[in-house]
Amino acid sequence: MATENKVGAFLQITMKINESDRAAAAAVYTKYRQPFLDDIAGAQSKNLLVRDSDVQVLHGFASVADAENYLKSDLFTQDVVVELNPYFQEAPEVCIYSVVG
Repeated sequence: MATENKVGAFLQITMKINESDRAAAAAVYTKYRQPFLDDIAGAQSKNLLVRDSDVQVLHGFASVADAENYLKSDLFTQDVVVELNPYFQEAPEVCIYSVVG
């Protein structure tokens, strides 16, 4: 029987990005999705959510500590944020949630 990784926390980053820039921002998401899953401790999932008003990236982690550590990682601070920064219309909203139950 295969073991399933349990998500213990979610990191939600909500970004205001103009519709004309969303394809370029999605390319950044695609570029760093697999390195995130392969190299970040506790990384379980990463999904891009799009709606009319904003774009969200929902990251699943084994723990809140793993989510907090990702926000300090070079992958996040030196790569993802640097490449997405030109597309932000305002500062992104960053939330970390614990999974209960």
